Amino acid sequence: MLAKTPPMGWNSWDCYGASVTEDIVRQNADYMAKHLKQYGWEYIVVDIQWFQPTADNHEYKPFADLAMDEYSRLLPAENRFPSAKNGAGFKALGEYIHSLGLKLGIHIMRGIPRQAAHRNTKIKGIDLTARDIALPNSICQWNPDMYGVNPDSKGAKEYYNSLFELYAEWGVDFVKVDDIAREFHVGEINLIRQAIDNCGREIVLSISPGASPIEHAEYFKENVNMWRITDDFWDRWDLLLDMFERAQKWCTHAVPGHFPDADMLPVGAINQCYSKDAWTKFTKDEQVTMMTLWCIMRSPLMIGGELTKCDEFTLNLLTNADLLEMLNNSWCARQVYRRDDTIVWTAVQKNGGNYLAVFNIADEAKIISVELTKCGLDGEYNAFELWSKDKSVLKETLTVNINPHGVKIFKFD
Repeated sequence: MLAKTPPMGWNSWDCYGASVTEDIVRQNADYMAKHLKQYGWEYIVVDIQWFQPTADNHEYKPFADLAMDEYSRLLPAENRFPSAKNGAGFKALGEYIHSLGLKLGIHIMRGIPRQAAHRNTKIKGIDLTARDIALPNSICQWNPDMYGVNPDSKGAKEYYNSLFELYAEWGVDFVKVDDIAREFHVGEINLIRQAIDNCGREIVLSISPGASPIEHAEYFKENVNMWRITDDFWDRWDLLLDMFERAQKWCTHAVPGHFPDADMLPVGAINQCYSKDAWTKFTKDEQVTMMTLWCIMRSPLMIGGELTKCDEFTLNLLTNADLLEMLNNSWCARQVYRRDDTIVWTAVQKNGGNYLAVFNIADEAKIISVELTKCGLDGEYNAFELWSKDKSVLKETLTVNINPHGVKIFKFD
C-alpha cells in the first residue's frame, strides 16, 4: 500500500518560499540521508514556483515569464535548477535523490498556466490548445500563475495525463497539488487521481490548502493520500492551540494510505530567504507539543527548516524513535477530554499497550492529575515517558508537572 504510514519528509516552503534552488535541495537531501533517513524520513519536496526564474522569497510576482514547454507544461527554471537544462526537468535531481535512498516530491498548482492560455500553446496527445480547456474565471486568490481547467472539456484529461506522464519520467514520487482542497475542486481532483493511476508510477497525492471540508472526508480517503486540515501553519502559539480542535475532528479519519495533514513543522532555521539568522519563534516546549500532537493524531510530517542548520535540540526533536513508533504503529487516537487548561489524548499501540498524552495549554507551569480509569486504563502499569525517557509504575492516577504550553506523553504496558 502506498503511504501505509504517514509520509515523512522535508519541504522547502517554510525556509525558502518560492526561491529554493537545486543546490539547497541537494544539501538538504544529503543531510536527510545522513541523519534522518534511518528514522523514516524520506521525501524531499520542492515547493511552489520552481518554474519561476526570478522568485526570491515568499511573495509572488504577477506576469512573470515562466519556464514552460511546447505542451503547456511548466518546467524547472534553469537558472535555479541547472540540471534541468535542455528540457531535462527534474530527472537528474530525482536520480540524485533516489541514489541517497530518498524520494522526490514537487509542488504544483491546479490548472493550466495563464501564460499557456494567453499564448494558446498545445496540449500533448490531442489537437487542442490551452485556451480550449482553461477557465479564466477560475483563479487562485493568492497566486497569479494559473487558470483552472474545465474538467468536462475535451482535452482536460489529456492535459493532466501529460503532466503526470512527465512527472513519472522525472522520477517524481510525491506531488502536492495546491489551490484544490479547501474549495474542493472535485472535477480536477478526479482528473489528477486518474492521471496518477495511468502514469505507470506510484505517486503520493497531497492536496492543499486547508481547511479541507470535513463533509468530504470519505471522498478524500478514497482518492488522495493526504489532505490539509488547516491553512498555512506557522510558528505561532495561537495556531498551534487551534490545531487541537482540528485534530479532534479529523483524527478518526487517519487510516493506512490516507491521512489528514496538519501541515509543515516550522522548526529550526525557517524564513531563510529573509535572514540567514532566522529561527522558529516556537519555544522548545511548544515544539515538543506540536510533534506530540502531530504524531498521536497521525498527521504526515514535513520539516520546514533548513536541515543543515539543525541544532542538537531540533535534531533530537525529529529523531525521537519512541514518538515516531507511535506515529507509525498506533490507532484509535482520540481526545479524552479538554478541561480548563488541560487536554488529554489517548491512542492504542498496535503491538500492545496504550499511549496517554497530557497537554498543558496554560501560560504557566501546572501540576496536573489524570484519573487513569477515565482514560480506559484500569490496573497497574509500567509507564514510560517518551521525551524524558523516565520510567515509573502507576495505578489509578497520573500526576505530572508540565511546563507552559508543554506536554508529557506516556506509553503504558
